[in-house]
Amino acid sequence: MDFNCTKLDVALKVNYLTPFYAIEFCFGFLGNLVVILGYLFCLRNWQTCNIYLFSLATSDLVFLCTLPRLSYLYMNGQSETGQFACVFNRYILHVNLYSSILFMMWISVDRFLLIKHPMRNHFLLRPRAALIVTGLSLLLVNAQVAPMLVLMIQDLQKNESLCQDFASLKGDINSLGYSMGLTVTGYLLPLFGLCFCSYHIAQLLHAQDKAVQRRSTSYKRPLRVATAAAIIFLVLYTPYHLMRNVRIASQQAWAELESCTKMYIEVLYIITRPIAFFHSVINPVFYFLMGDKFRDLLLAKLRKLVRKTARQEQPP
Repeated sequence: MDFNCTKLDVALKVNYLTPFYAIEFCFGFLGNLVVILGYLFCLRNWQTCNIYLFSLATSDLVFLCTLPRLSYLYMNGQSETGQFACVFNRYILHVNLYSSILFMMWISVDRFLLIKHPMRNHFLLRPRAALIVTGLSLLLVNAQVAPMLVLMIQDLQKNESLCQDFASLKGDINSLGYSMGLTVTGYLLPLFGLCFCSYHIAQLLHAQDKAVQRRSTSYKRPLRVATAAAIIFLVLYTPYHLMRNVRIASQQAWAELESCTKMYIEVLYIITRPIAFFHSVINPVFYFLMGDKFRDLLLAKLRKLVRKTARQEQPP
């Protein structure tokens, strides 16, 4: 039997994207839901970092709720019955993609400012400022993703039953230029902010070590968190953005690529997509690393619920 390269994307969507999205939903939904409930019922005094973390968890939870439908679509050849559902799911997916790294950047900024101003006398360390920054960040991300709405609507007008991924959309907007601009403003700039904060946190901690001559684990935690966040987003997001731009470029007339070459690029792009979205599964780990008594309060609440359940199950 001759090898047919044109069928690779269909096989990969059914056998790779479908189960991967289902696994991400199962693990990520539970983790982010626990975090949100923990914040709502366990944490009384909210600091700026808690606001950013809660916003991040909420964004991740909303995004994860779109994965079951995406998994279903890929299992059934992307047959879409509702245009609104297609646009809404894709829009939420990309809003979360860029709000996640932006919120993580603000968390790193918050940790940097807290080390530099331990008395919380900086205006950005006030909860009201965090709420304003959160609102402006969401407005910024929605403005960045808004042109994608036009592309999705125009693409659906050509084929109402096909819910295309961003890299496959065709419309009046220059998709390659837009994708590259989104990569720079939505990914590279926040990543630079993460790395910038990591560097300056390390400098501050090094200066404190010299002055106090004592190493404190609690002060090292912000550096570990900021560094880990930068590495995770670098590893998860870079292949996706690189292959997305390559995929869009390969579809341009000036590329003049063979059909199999285009398909191999498409395959690599498909592989990077669930890897990029895996950040929503990993993010709950940061809520426990950040400290601020949240971990202790949540664990104490869970132990209390377990003891209460155990007492109720005991015979009278």
